[in-house]
Amino acid sequence: MRRSPFARLWPNVVAIILFVFFVFPVYWMLTTAFKPDLDIISTTPVFIPLHGTLTHFDKAVHAAGFWTLVRNSFTVTVGSVLLSLLVALAAAFAVARMRFRGRKAFILVVMMAQMAPWEVMTISVYMIVRDQDMLNSLLPLTFFYMMMVLPFTIWTLRGFIAAVPKELEESALMDGCTRFQAFVRVVLPLLAPGLMATSLFGFITAWNEFPLVLILNKESAQTLPLWLTQFQTNFGDDWGATMAASTVFTLPVVIVFLVLQRRAVAGLTAGAVKG
Repeated sequence: MRRSPFARLWPNVVAIILFVFFVFPVYWMLTTAFKPDLDIISTTPVFIPLHGTLTHFDKAVHAAGFWTLVRNSFTVTVGSVLLSLLVALAAAFAVARMRFRGRKAFILVVMMAQMAPWEVMTISVYMIVRDQDMLNSLLPLTFFYMMMVLPFTIWTLRGFIAAVPKELEESALMDGCTRFQAFVRVVLPLLAPGLMATSLFGFITAWNEFPLVLILNKESAQTLPLWLTQFQTNFGDDWGATMAASTVFTLPVVIVFLVLQRRAVAGLTAGAVKG
């Protein structure tokens, strides 16, 4: 049966409305970051600034301690992603390829850990780090960020490893490779979409995390999310500088997404149905 014109039209209209609803705040943040102060405080909204300025970005990147916090954010984010990939590769390979007692229970625990809200455990985490005298250190922050993204990473990579035919590994073993060499040379290259998807998820999660760093780290050991929340207080009502700071904070996530976009999307959809 042929659908009526209205039936074909309304999904597109809804999609456009949702697109505008979600994209407009980002557009307003970007335009405000480039607007002169007179356009920002104007009683008539300026949707398309005719004269841009980089003054607000200059104020944001030259704020006290900015580059130290950038280094901290990249350290804990990249470190947690790499650690989660290393641990998840071993765990996912064991779950997908080996048959051992408690395997199903382990998978169930991984799923439960993925659903658990980390915010309710912040007090326990604080007490653990405090008792180890590791407050204001990037190491525990990296470790706990790794634990946050680990369940999703294991679950996704398990599906990819299970989808790789065992015969490929067996052929490599017959050709003289050890099991480790067979995994690195045969299986690992086929996991690229899954690695990209989990890396993107881990990067966004660790980069945006706020509650843990709020209670564990102070001053020079903080990360950019805390700096962003305090930016408005430090500079009063300078909305241009605040929007510029928000844009700078968002930029690394956008770059990582654009670089990994194609493989990451393929990894998420394939990992959802394989295994």
